[in-house]
Amino acid sequence: MSLQTALSGLLGAQTGLNTVSNDLANASTTAFKSQTALFEDVYPASATNVPGIGTATQTISSDLTQGNFTATGNPLDAAIQGNGYFIVSNNGTQQYTRDGAFQLNATTGQLETVTGNAVLGYTSTPGGTTGPIVINTGAMPANASSNLGVTLNLNSGDALIPSTTTFSETNPASYSETTSVVAYDSLGNANRVQLYFVQVQPGVTGATPTWNVYAQPQQANGTATGSPSLLTTLGFNSSGTLATGGTPSAYTVNWNNGAANSSLKFNFTGTTLAAQNFAVAGLTNDGYAPGSYSGTTIDGSGNLTSTYTNGKTLTNGTLALANFLNPEGLTPVSGNIYSANTSSGQAVINKPGSGLAGSVSGGNLESSNASTSSLLVSLIQYQQAYQANTSVIQTEQQDGTRLAQL
Repeated sequence: MSLQTALSGLLGAQTGLNTVSNDLANASTTAFKSQTALFEDVYPASATNVPGIGTATQTISSDLTQGNFTATGNPLDAAIQGNGYFIVSNNGTQQYTRDGAFQLNATTGQLETVTGNAVLGYTSTPGGTTGPIVINTGAMPANASSNLGVTLNLNSGDALIPSTTTFSETNPASYSETTSVVAYDSLGNANRVQLYFVQVQPGVTGATPTWNVYAQPQQANGTATGSPSLLTTLGFNSSGTLATGGTPSAYTVNWNNGAANSSLKFNFTGTTLAAQNFAVAGLTNDGYAPGSYSGTTIDGSGNLTSTYTNGKTLTNGTLALANFLNPEGLTPVSGNIYSANTSSGQAVINKPGSGLAGSVSGGNLESSNASTSSLLVSLIQYQQAYQANTSVIQTEQQDGTRLAQL
């Protein structure tokens, strides 16, 4: 009986050694969760008040505590602060990992793990269906301007221009102020529209003057493409608030450079008239030049935002996180991957920061939670237990040999 007891102890010590050795081997593995071998007593069936007859492995328990974060300098890397697992597709099978070492497929721009599994997330509104996240790593095409917002601080102290004075862009005495705004054409050229502001002397003494606004389109090289035309007349009330003329009709421009004609809608809402220096208080422009891909970052909400050389940004999707009723029940799969089963329960999927899902830290990776120092202590203990049980078995064998010789 003692031989069987020692053999069970030997097997238990071997299981412990295997578990500790695996933890030590993965001390540098991203997001690795250490394991502990748990044992139970073994007693003879239906026996009471008798010594046990050995040990048996009860289970291999996983320590799911979060590891420390390590900054990698790679903006596509991501670590989960709190609960949750990234969702990946392994040849069509949905699986889970906390290893956020991600990269882009050089051909498709798809976000993948280092082993090539597609990372799943929300590609439209978070809360909908999940799918592979694809980053636009190609060129962003130009977008022709169509809406130009211009907010001005007009100076009531500027000289009043008699209504009989003919406006001319070449005659500074015929206008009060001038500035220009960029207007992108269909080819992405940064053309300009020169704006001239004329404070018209009112016909009634003491009345609030109006301001005529003239526009003259110019190509990107500064060449004028036509004569100035009256764009609108801005009218103000006695407190200097814009009252009329803030949203003139669309202004059609032929750039004479091979691009399509532009239809520009100006909006001067918010413009004020007061005893103040002339200034452009704000500009908005819905057009932009073409741009090349610069890179992608991941924020705390799991949003993947790409930037382009034209200064534009594009949100390509949002990472999704899965939580489980019993995460310890997940089945480990090679490569830092887990699969769900009846023990873990079904995945509950949310965007980061929603429900039970933790947040995401971009540019970081979660380190292994294996403690090398404590594992080395456990390794020594299991080695001692192994040697002790080996000695018992050797003694039993020697005793058996002597008895056989009698």
